[in-house]
Amino acid sequence: MSYRAIRITRAITIYAILTIFAAVMLFPFLVMIFTSLKTASDTFSYPPRLLPAEPVMVRVTGFEQPLPLYQITVEGGETKEMALVEDNIRAGIFAPLDADGRPDTTNTVIRRFGEVKVAGGTTPKEVIVNGQPTPVYEVELNGAIIEMVVLTRTAVGKFVNPVNPTDTALANVRLSRPVTRITAHPENYAEVVNLLGFDRALTNTIMITVLTVVGQLFTSVLGGYAFARLKFPGRDQIFLLYLGTIMVPFVVLIIPLYQLMVAIGWVNAMPALILPWLYTAYGTFLMRQFFITIPKEIEEAALIDGASRWSILTRIFIPASIPALATLATFTFLHAWNSFFWPLVVVNTGNTRAQVLTLALNVLRGRASDSPNLILAGAAIAIIPPTLVFILAQRYYVESMTSSGVKG
Repeated sequence: MSYRAIRITRAITIYAILTIFAAVMLFPFLVMIFTSLKTASDTFSYPPRLLPAEPVMVRVTGFEQPLPLYQITVEGGETKEMALVEDNIRAGIFAPLDADGRPDTTNTVIRRFGEVKVAGGTTPKEVIVNGQPTPVYEVELNGAIIEMVVLTRTAVGKFVNPVNPTDTALANVRLSRPVTRITAHPENYAEVVNLLGFDRALTNTIMITVLTVVGQLFTSVLGGYAFARLKFPGRDQIFLLYLGTIMVPFVVLIIPLYQLMVAIGWVNAMPALILPWLYTAYGTFLMRQFFITIPKEIEEAALIDGASRWSILTRIFIPASIPALATLATFTFLHAWNSFFWPLVVVNTGNTRAQVLTLALNVLRGRASDSPNLILAGAAIAIIPPTLVFILAQRYYVESMTSSGVKG
């Protein structure tokens, strides 16, 4: 095999493996999206199906309302599409007797008990089936009366041919396959948004996320530039102390931070969800590491030309730091958008004015427990925005990871 063929084979194999893993990773998201477009009853359909569908309804002469269409197997083994007109009919599955007096299970028919009568008249006729005396019934089949025994008692439905309403049949509704068509119900999203103040929670989450991202970018750029370029006594020691706060678990800070919010009077208020997160040691560290990689000669040339520190920061460092800023913005966006524990602590669940998306989803999970389609519609609203943000910022994120953080 030539070298070119080996390379092509290797590339095809790698892409096939990556495609399989991508399909496995994407499948839960596809289930979420498609289920959010289903009706509540469709989510419980069996066997489960990925695409949203709804039963086909047809109008039949003599019936005011449209009737659901099913695929049923009629006597003789033929499959037809017929409309269900009546359900829960008490019936039985009858089988004729062979020459030895045993039921012939290969030629069964379904009949209502009101349509058959026990053979023998005043003296009911019985046969022994599986060691038990079983009554024999007279069943009409193709114009002839045949003696049969009951194999199973069941509940069935009455079906009619939509084209010819005189053509009827009995069949087990649960074992019949409903005729469906692919459809979608995007109104589920509007219902979720208008449910339980979800629209207010969505607006609050967007505002909190935007303000948090802008605030962290601003403070991190200023702090990163100060630690990377300005010289002042104890700079490195202060930076190490500041960086060490990353190792403090958030659970340790919950109680003192909550007490601080109580003292200020910010409990159940929007500022409690924004201001504590405007400063981050991680963001300062990330921007410092990126600013260090910018050659000092550029900054020195700007100082010689009379540029101020603020001009150097805004005209040289920030434009050159787009990958690092995009990375920090992405991480901050994901953290602020998906924040759950701190809003749960500082915001009362009943306070819809300050409620965020994660809290609204938690309430929706209980209120709409019988409607998985609405729950997954709410989950889609919460997941799609950060997913789009990450996809759009992926190029800058990868560029930042390969160009910063590895130099000190």
